Amino acid sequence: LEAPSAYTPQTATSPAEQVSRGKYMIRLLGCGICHTDGDLIGEPNYALNLAGSSIGIAYSNPLVDKYPAVIYPPNITPDVETGIGRWSESELVLLLRSGEASHDRRLLAVMPWPTYAWINDSDALAIAAYLFSLPPVKHQVPDNVSAGRMASSPYVHFGVYRSRQ
Repeated sequence: LEAPSAYTPQTATSPAEQVSRGKYMIRLLGCGICHTDGDLIGEPNYALNLAGSSIGIAYSNPLVDKYPAVIYPPNITPDVETGIGRWSESELVLLLRSGEASHDRRLLAVMPWPTYAWINDSDALAIAAYLFSLPPVKHQVPDNVSAGRMASSPYVHFGVYRSRQ
């Protein structure tokens, strides 16, 4: 994901209880599985916890697309260059609940935002508080790949596919 154009640095001024609740929610929702490098293949690099994945997730049908569309889960630490450090709390909550990035209105292909849409305001804000409280980790993930184009970085397949027969 690209950072919004307006730069508003975030600070870790949220109450400790809210940050702790956000940490619990991040773990409960399993965000690290996609957003921690190597976790998608069972080899997490915890030095890059929540800093995005260099292993992508193919989300188009491999029985139809020789070269599937691939998304590389982004860095969700508050790094200004490679993460969410330029995002506002409201942009992060919108993304979490709707799958839309307010600056480009794209729906995220594999993020399970329909499941997260039910999250109440308190929990959504706690998630944002926790993410903004993390130490920034500089980690650039590969660019997403459109269907029909060959990915230059590894990926796993997402979804359930049915054969053509």
